Amino acid sequence: MKNKIILAFISVILLACNGQQVQTLKSPNGKIEVKFGSRNSQPYYAVSKNGVEVVSPSALGFLLSGNDQFCCNFVIISAKERTFDETWQQVWGEEIDVRNHYNELSVKLQEKAGKKRILDIVFRAFDDGIGFRYVFPEQENLKSFEIADELTEFNFLCDYDVWSQPLRDNDYETLFHKRKLSEIADTVNTPITVELPNGEYMLIHEAALVDYAAMNLHRRGAINNAHTDSTALKTDLTAWQNGVKVYANAPFSTPWRFIVLADNLNELTNSRIMLNLNEPCKIEDTSWIKPTKYIGIWWGIHMQYQTWSMGAKHGATTANMEKYIDFAAENGFDGVLAEGWNAGWDSNRVVFGERYKFAECYPDFEIEKISKYADKKGVKVIGHHETGGATINYENQLDSAFAFANKYGISSIKTGYVHHLLDYKERHSSQYGIRHYRKVVETAAKYHIMIDCHEPAMPTGWQRTFPNLMSGEGVRGQEYDAWSADGGNPPEHTTILPFTRNLAGPIDFTPGTFNFNNPTSNARVQTTTAKQLALYVVIYSPLVMASDMIENYKNRPEFEFIKIVPVDWQKTLILDGKIGDFVVTARKDRNSENWYLGAITDENERDIKIDFSFLDKDKKYIAKIFKDGVKADYKTNPYPVEIVEKEIDSTNILDFHLARSGGVAIELRIKN
Repeated sequence: MKNKIILAFISVILLACNGQQVQTLKSPNGKIEVKFGSRNSQPYYAVSKNGVEVVSPSALGFLLSGNDQFCCNFVIISAKERTFDETWQQVWGEEIDVRNHYNELSVKLQEKAGKKRILDIVFRAFDDGIGFRYVFPEQENLKSFEIADELTEFNFLCDYDVWSQPLRDNDYETLFHKRKLSEIADTVNTPITVELPNGEYMLIHEAALVDYAAMNLHRRGAINNAHTDSTALKTDLTAWQNGVKVYANAPFSTPWRFIVLADNLNELTNSRIMLNLNEPCKIEDTSWIKPTKYIGIWWGIHMQYQTWSMGAKHGATTANMEKYIDFAAENGFDGVLAEGWNAGWDSNRVVFGERYKFAECYPDFEIEKISKYADKKGVKVIGHHETGGATINYENQLDSAFAFANKYGISSIKTGYVHHLLDYKERHSSQYGIRHYRKVVETAAKYHIMIDCHEPAMPTGWQRTFPNLMSGEGVRGQEYDAWSADGGNPPEHTTILPFTRNLAGPIDFTPGTFNFNNPTSNARVQTTTAKQLALYVVIYSPLVMASDMIENYKNRPEFEFIKIVPVDWQKTLILDGKIGDFVVTARKDRNSENWYLGAITDENERDIKIDFSFLDKDKKYIAKIFKDGVKADYKTNPYPVEIVEKEIDSTNILDFHLARSGGVAIELRIKN
């Protein structure tokens, strides 16, 4: 991966010891400004866009263990400024080229008295937002230390509308809801998406979460459901079981906290601040990292037709794998996922994680035979490592497990941590969990294994540094439509995810279910079939599953769209939408000049117009359209799909009717 540095310069400003000084930093285009200063000797920052303050003065600093207030009595002793501009290429993604252009201000603070410890705060201003992080330099009076609390705030003057989800210890598998800032009475995880009154948007999240605790937020003063009128959000790091937030040794840097400031949903979706705040790729040869579309022995287990564990209904058998490999080869899929292939599963439940063995197959899963058969058919086997949250057991087997996978041509591993605590003691997004997830990704890279992490910490852009981290869960996915007591994912769920969870990174949502009825549960897929197709474009992941059992795809002509839709892109556009109501997304295939479009709606039927002016002006396209059929309805008649073809070009504006929780999916191939 080659980076081209266009411009870089550094200036150093030595400042008088005056804690009231204010430093300013502007974005390259001058529209976004960060102000940094101190009030009552405590550092703060503020952010404005086009001269209007969007983040009012917000506190910075730390409380260290022993009530050690590393947040006040600071003086600014120096500041450094620089400008940086590069363009780098993603190994895979929603676009190929990423511009990383920012102005940077690095401020060095020192305590006025006492130990006179030093803390650096680094700000970067991009044209679409800002990022900042804390740096603890090596120094005599701060070596090993414990962070009891991070005091970072995001303070707003207005009571904005916010899309957020309540924090859960282990999986982020809850629904997003829209609330006023003043109505947030619980702790929420990031990312959060803020709707501004002028139609603009703000995203708050973190980048490069390495050897630290995940950033959650609660409203200042609103802990334990206490009510205040505050519209300030304060950081609440995920703690270890003993209450310590972070163990650190100087020199030490925190993750970046960042804020995207977007004029519209397209700018919000296409911001690359998070990726740019991560380190460049550390994998020299990335040729083995391949975006993948696959099928798997999976949905039948969730529907209780099959089991993970050995028995009469065992799913991952040699015979079933060969059947699925045949189907994959015949229909152009890259791989087949096997769940429940390895020793240690107990009565179809995830218990006793220490029992799992990741280089030992069940007797009816003949890995050598399966591997050879898959290789002959040109299909990859995708493995599954469910740990039950027993990370120590998993780490003890990491090298042998990945060596085993590499030996048998297994290209990807779907990891899982189905327990509310790791090793029965620590939360998934604690520093303990972050260390584990990073170790898995780095070890997998040594063995040329791609990772799809389920029950993860919320993604923060690691895929730039280790692009073998392809996708993850961290979302209420489509398996809830098989067994959830509330009936399945509500129709608006997938109209929210592109502008919330998906902005943190790719989602293994597992679309593509065609049979919506489950005789063992009241849950069902709350969409039409056409919406299932459109989700392949609307929700982004470079590892994409066709979720259903293969027999449910037979004699279904609409299955063609799943077969032809790519999973890697050179350009992404949000053509229209409103969070929670509807989305219209267009993406250009990375490996051709063809475009693909997906549009979905919530529980309301909707008439939309799609403007195709984004197409190349000098080309004609054949649009193959998969849309809701006559009288389609997600509750009463979800299956009808009408397939039509027509010639269009960039001058066309077409009308479409979306059924309740319906959609339309379109292939736009260049006319020869």
